[in-house]
Amino acid sequence: MALIVQKYGGTSVGTVERIQKVAERVIRWRKMGHDIVVVVSAMSGETNRLLGLAREIDPKADPRELDMLAATGEQVTIALLAIALQKLGQPARSYTGAQVRILTDTAFTKARIREIDTQRIRDDLREGRVVVVAGFQGVDEEGNITTLGRGGSDTSGVALAAALKADECQIYTDVDGVYTTDPRVEPNARRLDRITFEEMLEMASLGSKVLQIRSVEFAGKYNVPLRVLSSFDEGPFEEHPGTLITYEENGMEEPLISGIAFNRDEAQLTIKGVPDAPGVAYRILGPVADANVEVDMIVQNVGADGTTDVTFTVHRNDYDKAMGILRKVADEVGAREVSGNAKIVKVSVVGVGMRSHAGIASTMFAALAREGINIHMISTSEIKISVVVDEKYLELAVRTLHDAFGLDKAA
Repeated sequence: MALIVQKYGGTSVGTVERIQKVAERVIRWRKMGHDIVVVVSAMSGETNRLLGLAREIDPKADPRELDMLAATGEQVTIALLAIALQKLGQPARSYTGAQVRILTDTAFTKARIREIDTQRIRDDLREGRVVVVAGFQGVDEEGNITTLGRGGSDTSGVALAAALKADECQIYTDVDGVYTTDPRVEPNARRLDRITFEEMLEMASLGSKVLQIRSVEFAGKYNVPLRVLSSFDEGPFEEHPGTLITYEENGMEEPLISGIAFNRDEAQLTIKGVPDAPGVAYRILGPVADANVEVDMIVQNVGADGTTDVTFTVHRNDYDKAMGILRKVADEVGAREVSGNAKIVKVSVVGVGMRSHAGIASTMFAALAREGINIHMISTSEIKISVVVDEKYLELAVRTLHDAFGLDKAA
């Protein structure tokens, strides 16, 4: 018998019929002898609807009241799921985050979990009940309801699994696992049987929307095995095992590359002919950071004439703001020219196998060169190589790299 925490997202519980399907799935796991704790999101679209009501009254509503409002979405779902389980003969009990006492800090709308009291959950499990907990929410030390930010239900599920020392945390979504890349771009993308926490973090940070980054960080920190599955697969688990996210297993021969990630939301800015002197990078990027614009990749080149060029990328939504700041900075530092390009994308290869294999970069660059794809910027880490290319080459670059590293073939 294992203790399993299952998390179901908004689309998985989007209608009464889907909630009843979730109840049937939970009971199948119970019949296999497992203890089950279920974490659910609000029904799809409900949180947006609630916050939209608030914006109609006051676009700058008090964050405390926004959390009070938004948390009601999950309260509906947990009650409906508990009712569905009970109707099928499975004892169940639902709890809000405050009732479990998922203690958070006081950062309304983006709170972070501090600790979880698991006693009530353990008592119910001993009595043979399925425990249904509202995701996305907790309570601060003063008793105020708090929410964890967008996608916070994933974090709730992983945090509960860590606190309960669960054998596995299963994240049910509308996809049946983690793929080598987006199947909508590369039809030959293959579902991975397993991937490491490090690789999943890189994939998530580089644009993969399967899991929220915070939940993967939490799982890695507390060594909670994560499994991504589809809530729409009706067959037995053996036929639909999803993707397991875990630590590297000693002695395993890791695949060279696990996946190709990409991010369409990039824009590139360059300031040229800046006098090369100590502190110049700060004088350029400091004002950008002060404007709350997040910088991603940075490249600095020093020319023979004693000046330097600095190129960096930002989120595309921040492009105009960053360009305005850069033009002002250029006047202050005596730069020669400012230019930008909002039609670029970032494409990355990710894999822990890079640590022990040479030649990944050359394979990547050669494959792109054969297709006439020019690289504007390059960034590397221990398990990732990212390049910036023109937006028009996104799909070609992804398919080319997917083929170059043989990701369509089973390991």
